[in-house]
Amino acid sequence: MTQAAGGGRDAEAVSKFVESFAAQLVEAGMQRMAARVFAALLSSDKGVLTSAELSEQLQISPAAVSGAVRYLAQTHMVSREREPGSRRERYRVHGDQWYEALTNREAVIKRWEGALREGVTSLGPDTPAGRRMAETLAFFEFIEGEVAEMMERWRAHREKMFGM
Repeated sequence: MTQAAGGGRDAEAVSKFVESFAAQLVEAGMQRMAARVFAALLSSDKGVLTSAELSEQLQISPAAVSGAVRYLAQTHMVSREREPGSRRERYRVHGDQWYEALTNREAVIKRWEGALREGVTSLGPDTPAGRRMAETLAFFEFIEGEVAEMMERWRAHREKMFGM
C-alpha cells in the first residue's frame, strides 16, 4: 500500500494491519482477495472506497477488486452504491457487517436442516447413518436458537455501547 493512509495515520502501519487481518480471514476460510478488500474497507475512515482506490491501495487489478467485491456482496459483508453524479460504484462496509453476515447464514442453516430431515427419513432414524444425520440436524437446530438469542443480546449491548 503506497498511498497515504490519511488522517495523519502511518500508511505502512495501516498496510501491515490490512495484510495481517486479511491473513487471519483467509485462515478462517475467506478468499484471499476478498479478505484483503474487506480489511482495506474496514480500515478506511469512511468505510467507503472506489474500485480505483482499492486497486491502488492494495496494488491489485480492477478485475481482482470486482471479483472480491462480488463475493463480499453475496455474503453481505459489503454493499455497492453509486457515487452521486457518477456512474462509478463505490463499496461500503457497515458497522453491523458481522451481524448481517451471521444472520444471513440462518437461511443457509434452514436449508441444511431441511436436507438433513430428508436424510434422516431416507436413511431411517434407527440406522447408524440416520442417527448421525439426526444428531447433525439437532446440532444445527440448537445453533439456530442460540444465534437468534445471541443476536438479541448483541442488539441490546450495541445500543448501550454505541447508541445505535
